[in-house]
Amino acid sequence: MAGQLYSGRSIRILTIVDDYSRESLALRAGFRLTGEDVAGVLNEVIRQRGVPNSIRVDNGTEFTSKAMDQWAYWKGVKLDFSRPGKPTDNGLIEAFNGRLRAECLNEHWFLNLADAQEKLDAWRDDYNGERPHGALKNMTPADFARQAAETVERSTIEDGEKKADGAPRRGPRIRLTGLKTLTAGGTKTGARAAVTCAYICSAREEPQQPSLRP
Repeated sequence: MAGQLYSGRSIRILTIVDDYSRESLALRAGFRLTGEDVAGVLNEVIRQRGVPNSIRVDNGTEFTSKAMDQWAYWKGVKLDFSRPGKPTDNGLIEAFNGRLRAECLNEHWFLNLADAQEKLDAWRDDYNGERPHGALKNMTPADFARQAAETVERSTIEDGEKKADGAPRRGPRIRLTGLKTLTAGGTKTGARAAVTCAYICSAREEPQQPSLRP
């Protein structure tokens, strides 16, 4: 999404949101955002959340770039592109961006890029940690995500104890409201997640990736 500094210079903002927990995973401001920039931010998210199964994106050049295509290939991530002219395909991120604009971009002057990033980070912390969400059983996105992770971990441990006799192990199937079946066990936990980008998350081992080539 677009914004501008006090001087009138335009900036761009990358937003990444978890579809399931509604948590804002990243807000990154820059004068321009390339595919390499997006891949770098996603690598930071991956270090916290694991490698996603897929990422829902729009058709911006940063997402259709060769750099993002290479990144997705080496990470084993599916890029799920929305249909051109169909913002409803990515409704969650569009709603999030509207809230971000109304509550942050329209309410603050940004003196420079660093000031913009500082204000975006403060808004993100408040959004994730201080605002109960009706769709999340009146929990904040951060608390909801934490509870879901604890549920998966606890179920994985219980499943491991049940299979201690050496029988073939199958991941427990956990049903969560608003989420397709979440499978935990072995090396994967499948979770849905959302970049204007939407993140479809799973915690799995990160494959080795060579340096991106131009």
